[in-house]
Amino acid sequence: MSATVNPLAVLMPGFVGYTLPGWLEARLRDGLGGVCLFAANVESPAQLRALTDAIHAANPHAIVSIDEEGGDVSRLYQAVGSPFPGNAVLGRMDDAAVTEAVAARVGAELAEAGVDLTLAPDVDVNADPRNPVIGIRSFGTDPALVSRHSAAWVAGVQSRGVSACAKHFPGHGDTAQDSHHSLPTVTADAATLRERDLPPFVAAIEAGSATVMTSHIMLPALDPELPATFSRPILENLLRGELGFDGVIVTDALDMQGASGGRGIPAAAVLALAAGADLLCLGSVNPDEEIGEVAAAIAAAVADGSLDASRVTEAAARCAALGASHAARRTAASSPAPQIVDAAAVRATFAVDDAALALLAEDRPRAWLRLEPAANMAVGPAPWGPFASGVAPAATLGPDGDPASLADAVPAGALAVIVGKDNHRHPWALAAIDAVRERGDAVVVDMGWPGDTAADVATYGASRLVGAALLELIGH
Repeated sequence: MSATVNPLAVLMPGFVGYTLPGWLEARLRDGLGGVCLFAANVESPAQLRALTDAIHAANPHAIVSIDEEGGDVSRLYQAVGSPFPGNAVLGRMDDAAVTEAVAARVGAELAEAGVDLTLAPDVDVNADPRNPVIGIRSFGTDPALVSRHSAAWVAGVQSRGVSACAKHFPGHGDTAQDSHHSLPTVTADAATLRERDLPPFVAAIEAGSATVMTSHIMLPALDPELPATFSRPILENLLRGELGFDGVIVTDALDMQGASGGRGIPAAAVLALAAGADLLCLGSVNPDEEIGEVAAAIAAAVADGSLDASRVTEAAARCAALGASHAARRTAASSPAPQIVDAAAVRATFAVDDAALALLAEDRPRAWLRLEPAANMAVGPAPWGPFASGVAPAATLGPDGDPASLADAVPAGALAVIVGKDNHRHPWALAAIDAVRERGDAVVVDMGWPGDTAADVATYGASRLVGAALLELIGH
């Protein structure tokens, strides 16, 4: 390894805790490239600012990132539910000025907290309604719509001095698997990928997105051998060469099964660097020993010639330049955050069928019933929908529950309001819906990405704001 190159400079680990541990402070002083914060690092705005100040005191050019998408995926508000509408709702509004304002509000709150980089927006085109991990994180299914809102979101958040990250290149929307748990394969041909999945990335790049995030998915039409995160044809030839992106390429978390499964994080880090990635997101819990192992693997790969030293130098230089730009922005004066959409505007985006409207017009008590699927890894455990606003369900059912128990909880004469997420993807949820409907009237709400069945009301999001809008529609 060249004496001028420090493997730590390209690493961005995560840790658990509300204060900066001594071992991580030492790594930052030794040149660690960044830190990725998660819900386990956020207790309050004041605490978060104290943490980011401590990180920047140890290394002023360290890149502090967080996964704040402005919707269901919210680290700032994971404990209470997000006040932002989310991408799918914004796509249904289809007002780029509103999208830009929401992103600017997100950016203002992140800047106030001392965060440099948000791992957003999600610019995937949600081509598969069975998608277990993208869904309502996407602006929609139309590439042109997704493109204009991706550009607006990038412009909005970066107007507040916080860098954007268009993800997950070259598109994670056409999968029915979650790369947190497996290695999905997108079987579309190259022409489809170019026409459907690439335009939003082009739009985000043209809008000036400082970073782009890779995806841990196989795309045989582009590279039959390696996932996108490890693919030089996809990162170097397509993203850099063809699309002209010259910013920082950030990996999705390397602790995900789609990246490190069968090889481990150190080997994944070397492969990602060799492919053209610059800033390696290691995961949410990366102890000091593991960081050392990753740095050692990079140094060993350079020493044995399997990784070009110039590639590491290039990656470190890009990270350093981005970190320096953040340090300069942190001294700039801030302006008031813009106002964003209210619950009434969100409610107008809901898809509601006529039969449900007729039932909701009746003067009957509501019996709220909650379908609780396992939270995907991107969203994590968080209050959602009307339940984040204080609605107490008459009953809650999870994957292992008895569907009949949900029906038994509906009082005589009450209108059952069954609220779930991605109902069509869960056989247990469909069985519960059938059981309730056999007993009497019901309105079924899907706060995820709806399928062709099991949704009388589709909200296309489950943030606290969307839940408040649903409350306005349903009544008490």
